[in-house]
Amino acid sequence: MNFFDGLNIGEQLKFFTLDITSVWVIIGIVIDILIVSYIAYKTIQLVQETRAWSLFKGLLAIFVVYVISSIFNLRTISFLIDNIIAFAFLAIVVIFQPEIRRALEKLGTNGFKSIFSGSGKEEDIIRTTSMIEDVVTVCDKMSQLYTGALIVIEKDIKLGEIINKGIQMESKISEQLLISIFNTKTPLHDGAVIIRDDKIMAAACLLPLTDNPNLSADLGTRHRAALGITEVSDCIAIVTSEESGKISYANNGGLVRNLNKETLRKALQINLIKVEKPRKKTLGFRRGKKGAGEDKT
Repeated sequence: MNFFDGLNIGEQLKFFTLDITSVWVIIGIVIDILIVSYIAYKTIQLVQETRAWSLFKGLLAIFVVYVISSIFNLRTISFLIDNIIAFAFLAIVVIFQPEIRRALEKLGTNGFKSIFSGSGKEEDIIRTTSMIEDVVTVCDKMSQLYTGALIVIEKDIKLGEIINKGIQMESKISEQLLISIFNTKTPLHDGAVIIRDDKIMAAACLLPLTDNPNLSADLGTRHRAALGITEVSDCIAIVTSEESGKISYANNGGLVRNLNKETLRKALQINLIKVEKPRKKTLGFRRGKKGAGEDKT
């Protein structure tokens, strides 16, 4: 059975035939193209930033082989791929489950707000900057002391399930408190700390481990947990190694290692601080007329 059997190409092409009868039809076509293009762009951007990009390229390669086998009438290959395609949609849902879940959670959290606005209030920027400085200072000190630590900074997708399973604190973040938590003599040091805004929500939290088979063998449980939590949410995870003292940074299922104080600060600022966009200025001639009238009084 051929996958394209039953598809009437002529009828399908008629669907895309443009029937331009008015300006509103043209506007509708433009809006339609823009929306589809944006969705395609965001989908590629989401997949490209994760390990799913390699899987996506694999699926694309299978499709190319299928087209070639159809052209040259390679029956055995066509038969095999026909049976694979029969379960393709189910396989895609299973393979891309973390990415689909993260995208839907982000859409449910922010709606379309993240599409049209990227601004942040000044007080939020100040609070986030202060939090970043505390985290950077703590990670730098623990790196020098070869103290293991795992800090997760929550973003749009909430981590309530993980917070509820840890030791809940809801304490204002401070350098001294973080250092105390990761002291090897305390019972809280062996898990992850979850930060929401400028508060430590919980400590000793257990995170899902990544199942990525391509990771280096020298990565321990903390690094695998950092990658695992960033694969299923949009959070940021920071790890200091107790063996090497090196600082690592996990985001979108990827890991950057051997960071120093400055590079860690820059990475956090880029991903956590939303710079307010400048507002459009009003027309100059309107403001000038108003000002001229005020000057005369």
